[in-house]
Amino acid sequence: MDVKEKSLKLHEDLSGKIEVVSKKEVKTSEDLSLLYTPGVAEPCVKIHENEDNVYKYTAKKNLVGVVSDGSAVLGLGDIGAKASIPVMEGKAILFKEFGDVDAFPICIDSTDVEDIVKTVKLISPVFGGINLEDISAPRCVEVEERLKDELDIPVFHDDQHGTAIVVGAGIINSLKIVKKDIDKIKIVVNGDGSAGYAITKMLINLGAKNVIVCGINGVVKEDKDNNYVQKELSKITNPNKEEGTLKDVIKNADVFIGVSKGNLVDKEMVESMNGDAVIFAMANPTPEIMPDVAKSGGARVVGTGRSDFENQVNNVLAFPGIFRGALDAYATKISEGMKVAATHAIANFIKEEDLNEHNILPSALDKDVASVVAKAVYDEAVKENIVKNIK
Repeated sequence: MDVKEKSLKLHEDLSGKIEVVSKKEVKTSEDLSLLYTPGVAEPCVKIHENEDNVYKYTAKKNLVGVVSDGSAVLGLGDIGAKASIPVMEGKAILFKEFGDVDAFPICIDSTDVEDIVKTVKLISPVFGGINLEDISAPRCVEVEERLKDELDIPVFHDDQHGTAIVVGAGIINSLKIVKKDIDKIKIVVNGDGSAGYAITKMLINLGAKNVIVCGINGVVKEDKDNNYVQKELSKITNPNKEEGTLKDVIKNADVFIGVSKGNLVDKEMVESMNGDAVIFAMANPTPEIMPDVAKSGGARVVGTGRSDFENQVNNVLAFPGIFRGALDAYATKISEGMKVAATHAIANFIKEEDLNEHNILPSALDKDVASVVAKAVYDEAVKENIVKNIK
Protein backbone atom coordinates (compact mmCIF):
# COMPACT_ATOMS: atom_id res chain seq x y z
CA MET A 1 0.00 0.00 0.00
CA ASP A 2 1.11 3.56 -0.64
CA VAL A 3 0.95 6.30 2.00
CA LYS A 4 -2.60 7.29 1.03
CA GLU A 5 -3.91 3.76 1.40
CA LYS A 6 -2.01 3.21 4.64
CA SER A 7 -3.35 6.44 6.10
CA LEU A 8 -6.92 5.65 5.11
CA LYS A 9 -6.71 2.20 6.71
CA LEU A 10 -5.13 3.66 9.86
CA HIS A 11 -7.91 6.22 10.29
CA GLU A 12 -10.57 3.58 9.70
CA ASP A 13 -8.99 1.07 12.10
CA LEU A 14 -8.65 3.69 14.84
CA SER A 15 -11.99 5.45 14.15
CA GLY A 16 -10.16 8.73 14.44
CA LYS A 17 -6.84 9.49 16.13
CA ILE A 18 -7.75 10.94 19.54
CA GLU A 19 -9.71 9.96 22.63
CA VAL A 20 -10.56 11.42 26.03
CA VAL A 21 -8.82 9.57 28.85
CA SER A 22 -9.57 10.03 32.53
CA LYS A 23 -6.69 11.03 34.79
CA LYS A 24 -8.28 9.03 37.61
CA GLU A 25 -9.86 5.59 37.47
CA VAL A 26 -13.29 5.02 39.00
CA LYS A 27 -12.95 1.83 41.05
CA THR A 28 -14.70 2.56 44.32
CA SER A 29 -17.72 4.43 45.58
CA GLU A 30 -15.33 6.96 47.11
CA ASP A 31 -13.79 7.56 43.68
CA LEU A 32 -17.26 8.19 42.32
CA SER A 33 -18.07 10.58 45.16
CA LEU A 34 -14.86 12.54 44.72
CA LEU A 35 -14.84 12.76 40.95
CA TYR A 36 -18.55 13.40 40.57
CA THR A 37 -21.39 13.95 43.00
CA PRO A 38 -21.33 15.03 45.77
CA GLY A 39 -17.62 15.92 45.89
CA VAL A 40 -17.51 17.77 42.57
CA ALA A 41 -19.70 20.51 44.02
CA GLU A 42 -16.83 21.90 46.09
CA PRO A 43 -14.56 22.94 43.18
CA CYS A 44 -17.66 24.36 41.45
CA VAL A 45 -18.28 26.56 44.50
CA LYS A 46 -14.66 27.68 44.60
CA ILE A 47 -14.74 28.65 40.91
CA HIS A 48 -18.03 30.50 41.44
CA GLU A 49 -16.37 32.45 44.27
CA ASN A 50 -13.31 33.27 42.16
CA GLU A 51 -13.34 32.52 38.43
CA ASP A 52 -9.54 32.32 38.32
CA ASN A 53 -9.88 29.08 40.29
CA VAL A 54 -10.97 27.45 37.03
CA TYR A 55 -7.26 27.16 36.27
CA LYS A 56 -6.69 25.33 39.56
CA TYR A 57 -9.56 22.87 39.49
CA THR A 58 -10.16 22.07 35.80
CA ALA A 59 -8.29 21.09 32.64
CA LYS A 60 -8.46 24.68 31.33
CA LYS A 61 -4.85 25.47 32.22
CA ASN A 62 -3.58 22.91 29.70
CA LEU A 63 -6.37 22.69 27.14
CA VAL A 64 -6.35 24.26 23.67
CA GLY A 65 -9.22 24.37 21.20
CA VAL A 66 -8.11 23.68 17.62
CA VAL A 67 -10.68 25.71 15.68
CA SER A 68 -11.39 25.48 11.94
CA ASP A 69 -14.22 26.06 9.49
CA GLY A 70 -12.64 23.73 6.94
CA SER A 71 -12.33 26.47 4.32
CA ALA A 72 -8.56 26.22 3.61
CA VAL A 73 -7.44 22.72 4.53
CA LEU A 74 -3.87 21.72 3.63
CA GLY A 75 -3.78 21.47 -0.18
CA LEU A 76 -7.45 20.56 -0.32
CA GLY A 77 -9.09 23.97 -0.06
CA ASP A 78 -12.68 24.51 1.07
CA ILE A 79 -13.78 21.01 2.05
CA GLY A 80 -16.03 21.93 4.98
CA ALA A 81 -16.11 21.30 8.71
CA LYS A 82 -16.66 17.54 8.74
CA ALA A 83 -13.91 16.81 6.19
CA SER A 84 -11.46 18.94 8.19
CA ILE A 85 -11.78 16.83 11.36
CA PRO A 86 -8.91 14.42 10.53
CA VAL A 87 -6.51 17.35 10.17
CA MET A 88 -7.62 18.94 13.44
CA GLU A 89 -7.29 15.58 15.22
CA GLY A 90 -3.77 15.36 13.81
CA LYS A 91 -3.02 18.83 15.13
CA ALA A 92 -4.22 17.75 18.57
CA ILE A 93 -1.77 14.83 18.46
CA LEU A 94 1.12 17.16 17.63
CA PHE A 95 0.20 19.45 20.52
CA LYS A 96 0.35 16.50 22.92
CA GLU A 97 3.40 14.77 21.46
CA PHE A 98 5.60 17.85 21.17
CA GLY A 99 4.34 20.23 23.86
CA ASP A 100 2.40 18.01 26.29
CA VAL A 101 -0.58 20.28 25.60
CA ASP A 102 -4.04 18.73 25.56
CA ALA A 103 -6.00 19.86 22.51
CA PHE A 104 -9.38 19.11 21.01
CA PRO A 105 -10.79 19.75 17.51
CA ILE A 106 -13.59 22.29 17.19
CA CYS A 107 -14.85 22.25 13.59
CA ILE A 108 -17.47 24.93 13.00
CA ASP A 109 -20.10 24.45 10.31
CA SER A 110 -20.03 28.05 9.10
CA THR A 111 -17.64 30.31 7.21
CA ASP A 112 -19.26 33.49 8.53
CA VAL A 113 -16.87 35.60 10.60
CA GLU A 114 -19.56 36.52 13.13
CA ASP A 115 -20.57 32.87 13.57
CA ILE A 116 -16.98 31.76 14.16
CA VAL A 117 -16.19 34.59 16.57
CA LYS A 118 -19.40 34.08 18.53
CA THR A 119 -18.96 30.30 18.71
CA VAL A 120 -15.38 30.51 19.97
CA LYS A 121 -16.30 33.15 22.55
CA LEU A 122 -19.19 31.05 23.84
CA ILE A 123 -17.04 27.92 24.30
CA SER A 124 -13.91 29.75 25.52
CA PRO A 125 -14.53 29.17 29.27
CA VAL A 126 -13.27 25.58 28.96
CA PHE A 127 -10.09 26.39 27.01
CA GLY A 128 -6.81 27.97 28.09
CA GLY A 129 -5.99 28.94 24.49
CA ILE A 130 -7.35 28.89 20.95
CA ASN A 131 -5.39 27.70 17.92
CA LEU A 132 -7.06 28.80 14.68
CA GLU A 133 -6.39 26.49 11.78
CA ASP A 134 -7.15 26.26 8.05
CA ILE A 135 -9.46 29.28 7.81
CA SER A 136 -9.23 31.04 4.47
CA ALA A 137 -7.83 34.55 3.95
CA PRO A 138 -8.58 37.31 4.47
CA ARG A 139 -11.30 36.20 6.93
CA CYS A 140 -8.77 34.41 9.11
CA VAL A 141 -7.03 37.70 9.90
CA GLU A 142 -10.29 39.34 10.97
CA VAL A 143 -11.32 36.31 13.03
CA GLU A 144 -8.01 36.26 14.87
CA GLU A 145 -7.91 39.99 15.52
CA ARG A 146 -11.49 39.99 16.81
CA LEU A 147 -10.84 37.08 19.14
CA LYS A 148 -7.56 38.56 20.40
CA ASP A 149 -9.45 41.73 21.31
CA GLU A 150 -12.47 40.02 22.83
CA LEU A 151 -10.90 37.12 24.77
CA ASP A 152 -8.44 37.08 27.67
CA ILE A 153 -6.70 33.87 26.59
CA PRO A 154 -4.01 33.31 23.91
CA VAL A 155 -5.36 33.17 20.34
CA PHE A 156 -2.98 32.10 17.60
CA HIS A 157 -3.58 31.42 13.90
CA ASP A 158 -0.91 28.84 13.15
CA ASP A 159 -1.14 29.08 9.35
CA GLN A 160 -0.10 32.71 9.71
CA HIS A 161 2.23 32.99 12.66
CA GLY A 162 3.58 29.46 13.00
CA THR A 163 4.76 29.70 9.43
CA ALA A 164 6.14 33.20 9.94
CA ILE A 165 8.08 32.20 13.05
CA VAL A 166 9.77 29.20 11.44
CA VAL A 167 10.50 31.15 8.24
CA GLY A 168 11.95 33.95 10.35
CA ALA A 169 14.23 31.50 12.15
CA GLY A 170 15.36 30.04 8.84
CA ILE A 171 16.09 33.48 7.40
CA ILE A 172 18.11 34.47 10.47
CA ASN A 173 20.34 31.43 10.06
CA SER A 174 20.52 31.68 6.26
CA LEU A 175 21.77 35.26 6.50
CA LYS A 176 24.47 34.14 8.93
CA ILE A 177 25.69 31.70 6.28
CA VAL A 178 25.69 34.19 3.40
CA LYS A 179 26.97 36.97 5.67
CA LYS A 180 24.27 39.51 4.86
CA ASP A 181 22.41 41.91 7.18
CA ILE A 182 18.62 41.79 7.14
CA ASP A 183 18.31 45.57 7.17
CA LYS A 184 20.42 45.90 4.02
CA ILE A 185 18.87 43.27 1.75
CA LYS A 186 15.95 43.05 -0.66
CA ILE A 187 13.35 40.40 0.13
CA VAL A 188 10.54 39.32 -2.19
CA VAL A 189 7.54 37.46 -0.78
CA ASN A 190 5.22 35.79 -3.28
CA GLY A 191 1.78 35.29 -1.75
CA ASP A 192 -0.47 38.06 -0.44
CA GLY A 193 -2.65 35.86 1.76
CA SER A 194 -2.51 35.31 5.49
CA ALA A 195 0.86 33.51 5.52
CA GLY A 196 2.52 36.13 3.32
CA TYR A 197 1.09 38.85 5.54
CA ALA A 198 2.42 37.29 8.75
CA ILE A 199 5.81 36.46 7.24
CA THR A 200 6.20 40.04 6.03
CA LYS A 201 5.34 41.45 9.45
CA MET A 202 7.79 39.05 11.10
CA LEU A 203 10.61 40.02 8.71
CA ILE A 204 9.98 43.69 9.47
CA ASN A 205 9.96 42.94 13.20
CA LEU A 206 13.33 41.24 12.69
CA GLY A 207 14.71 44.39 11.05
CA ALA A 208 14.00 44.06 7.34
CA LYS A 209 13.67 47.43 5.57
CA ASN A 210 12.96 46.41 1.98
CA VAL A 211 10.26 43.76 1.56
CA ILE A 212 8.21 43.52 -1.62
CA VAL A 213 5.07 41.36 -1.72
CA CYS A 214 3.59 39.97 -4.92
CA GLY A 215 0.16 38.52 -5.58
CA ILE A 216 -1.60 37.19 -8.62
CA ASN A 217 -1.59 40.68 -10.15
CA GLY A 218 2.04 41.45 -9.40
CA VAL A 219 3.41 43.81 -6.76
CA VAL A 220 0.94 44.61 -4.00
CA LYS A 221 0.35 48.35 -3.91
CA GLU A 222 -2.41 50.73 -2.92
CA ASP A 223 -5.61 49.93 -4.80
CA LYS A 224 -9.29 50.51 -4.07
CA ASP A 225 -10.03 46.84 -4.79
CA ASN A 226 -7.54 45.54 -2.23
CA ASN A 227 -8.85 43.26 0.49
CA TYR A 228 -7.95 43.89 4.14
CA VAL A 229 -4.65 41.98 4.02
CA GLN A 230 -3.53 43.63 0.79
CA LYS A 231 -4.36 47.07 2.19
CA GLU A 232 -2.22 46.40 5.26
CA LEU A 233 0.63 45.02 3.17
CA SER A 234 0.61 48.05 0.88
CA LYS A 235 1.25 50.29 3.91
CA ILE A 236 4.36 48.50 5.19
CA THR A 237 6.14 47.17 2.09
CA ASN A 238 7.91 48.24 -1.10
CA PRO A 239 9.66 51.40 0.12
CA ASN A 240 11.23 52.02 -3.31
CA LYS A 241 7.86 51.76 -5.11
CA GLU A 242 8.94 49.02 -7.50
CA GLU A 243 6.29 47.84 -9.96
CA GLY A 244 5.64 44.90 -12.23
CA THR A 245 5.41 41.15 -11.93
CA LEU A 246 7.33 38.70 -9.76
CA LYS A 247 9.81 38.25 -12.60
CA ASP A 248 10.46 42.00 -12.60
CA VAL A 249 10.98 42.54 -8.88
CA ILE A 250 12.92 39.35 -8.11
CA LYS A 251 15.85 40.92 -9.98
CA ASN A 252 18.63 41.88 -7.56
CA ALA A 253 16.73 40.37 -4.63
CA ASP A 254 18.69 38.58 -1.91
CA VAL A 255 15.85 36.47 -0.56
CA PHE A 256 12.77 34.91 -2.16
CA ILE A 257 9.98 33.49 -0.02
CA GLY A 258 7.11 31.69 -1.70
CA VAL A 259 3.77 30.89 -0.06
CA SER A 260 1.78 30.65 -3.25
CA LYS A 261 1.75 27.80 -5.78
CA GLY A 262 4.14 25.57 -7.64
CA ASN A 263 6.47 26.27 -10.55
CA LEU A 264 6.21 30.07 -10.52
CA VAL A 265 9.98 30.61 -10.38
CA ASP A 266 12.47 29.36 -12.96
CA LYS A 267 16.26 29.12 -13.12
CA GLU A 268 16.62 32.38 -15.03
CA MET A 269 14.72 34.26 -12.32
CA VAL A 270 17.10 32.90 -9.69
CA GLU A 271 20.05 33.88 -11.86
CA SER A 272 18.72 37.45 -11.87
CA MET A 273 18.94 37.63 -8.06
CA ASN A 274 22.00 38.77 -6.13
CA GLY A 275 24.75 36.28 -5.42
CA ASP A 276 24.34 33.76 -2.58
CA ALA A 277 20.57 34.03 -2.88
CA VAL A 278 18.27 32.46 -0.28
CA ILE A 279 15.16 30.67 -1.55
CA PHE A 280 12.28 29.47 0.62
CA ALA A 281 9.82 27.83 -1.81
CA MET A 282 7.04 26.56 0.44
CA ALA A 283 4.11 25.77 -1.82
CA ASN A 284 2.95 22.18 -1.24
CA PRO A 285 3.18 19.64 -2.66
CA THR A 286 4.98 21.35 -5.55
CA PRO A 287 7.33 24.21 -4.52
CA GLU A 288 7.56 27.45 -6.48
CA ILE A 289 10.89 26.09 -7.69
CA MET A 290 12.49 22.70 -7.04
CA PRO A 291 15.65 22.86 -4.87
CA ASP A 292 17.97 21.43 -7.52
CA VAL A 293 16.79 23.98 -10.08
CA ALA A 294 17.17 26.83 -7.59
CA LYS A 295 20.72 25.77 -6.77
CA SER A 296 21.61 25.42 -10.44
CA GLY A 297 20.52 29.05 -10.80
CA GLY A 298 22.94 30.13 -8.08
CA ALA A 299 20.91 29.92 -4.87
CA ARG A 300 23.09 29.23 -1.82
CA VAL A 301 20.40 28.19 0.69
CA VAL A 302 17.10 26.55 -0.26
CA GLY A 303 14.22 25.56 2.00
CA THR A 304 10.79 24.10 1.28
CA GLY A 305 7.74 22.89 3.18
CA ARG A 306 8.44 19.26 2.28
CA SER A 307 9.94 16.61 4.53
CA ASP A 308 11.75 14.87 1.68
CA PHE A 309 14.00 17.88 1.06
CA GLU A 310 16.54 19.49 3.38
CA ASN A 311 15.69 22.62 5.40
CA GLN A 312 12.02 21.84 5.90
CA VAL A 313 9.89 24.73 7.19
CA ASN A 314 7.50 22.92 9.53
CA ASN A 315 5.13 24.68 11.94
CA VAL A 316 5.53 21.91 14.50
CA LEU A 317 8.78 23.66 15.45
CA ALA A 318 6.70 26.58 16.70
CA PHE A 319 3.15 26.07 17.90
CA PRO A 320 3.60 23.38 20.61
CA GLY A 321 6.28 25.38 22.39
CA ILE A 322 4.47 28.68 21.93
CA PHE A 323 1.32 27.38 23.58
CA ARG A 324 3.31 25.51 26.24
CA GLY A 325 5.02 28.76 27.24
CA ALA A 326 1.87 30.88 26.97
CA LEU A 327 -0.21 28.43 29.04
CA ASP A 328 2.48 28.06 31.71
CA ALA A 329 2.69 31.83 32.04
CA TYR A 330 -1.11 32.23 32.12
CA ALA A 331 -0.60 34.72 29.29
CA THR A 332 -3.60 36.74 28.15
CA LYS A 333 -2.37 36.88 24.56
CA ILE A 334 0.48 35.96 22.26
CA SER A 335 2.26 39.21 21.51
CA GLU A 336 4.57 40.21 18.68
CA GLY A 337 7.43 40.09 21.19
CA MET A 338 6.57 36.50 22.11
CA LYS A 339 6.58 35.52 18.44
CA VAL A 340 9.99 37.16 17.90
CA ALA A 341 11.33 35.43 21.01
CA ALA A 342 10.14 32.09 19.63
CA THR A 343 11.79 32.86 16.30
CA HIS A 344 15.19 33.51 17.88
CA ALA A 345 14.84 30.44 20.10
CA ILE A 346 14.34 28.20 17.06
CA ALA A 347 17.19 29.85 15.16
CA ASN A 348 19.58 29.56 18.11
CA PHE A 349 18.71 25.90 18.61
CA ILE A 350 21.14 25.16 15.77
CA LYS A 351 24.63 25.48 17.20
CA GLU A 352 27.00 27.75 15.30
CA GLU A 353 29.36 24.89 14.49
CA ASP A 354 26.49 22.87 12.99
CA LEU A 355 25.09 25.69 10.90
CA ASN A 356 25.48 25.34 7.12
CA GLU A 357 23.41 25.68 3.96
CA HIS A 358 22.06 22.14 4.43
CA ASN A 359 21.14 22.64 8.10
CA ILE A 360 19.45 25.92 8.95
CA LEU A 361 16.48 24.61 10.99
CA PRO A 362 16.02 21.91 13.62
CA SER A 363 14.43 18.64 12.61
CA ALA A 364 10.63 18.69 12.87
CA LEU A 365 10.92 15.50 14.93
CA ASP A 366 13.24 17.02 17.55
CA LYS A 367 11.00 17.28 20.61
CA ASP A 368 13.58 19.31 22.54
CA VAL A 369 12.75 22.36 20.41
CA ALA A 370 9.38 22.89 22.10
CA SER A 371 10.85 23.29 25.59
CA VAL A 372 13.36 25.88 24.36
CA VAL A 373 10.61 27.82 22.56
CA ALA A 374 8.35 27.53 25.61
CA LYS A 375 10.94 29.10 27.91
CA ALA A 376 11.55 31.99 25.51
CA VAL A 377 7.81 32.63 25.16
CA TYR A 378 7.22 32.33 28.91
CA ASP A 379 10.04 34.76 29.74
CA GLU A 380 8.81 37.30 27.19
CA ALA A 381 5.23 37.13 28.48
CA VAL A 382 6.44 37.79 32.02
CA LYS A 383 8.73 40.57 30.79
CA GLU A 384 5.83 42.25 28.99
CA ASN A 385 3.57 41.67 32.00
CA ILE A 386 0.77 40.19 29.91
CA VAL A 387 0.04 37.40 32.38
CA LYS A 388 -2.76 36.65 34.80
CA ASN A 389 -1.91 36.64 38.49
CA ILE A 390 -3.06 33.08 39.16
CA LYS A 391 -2.10 31.72 42.59
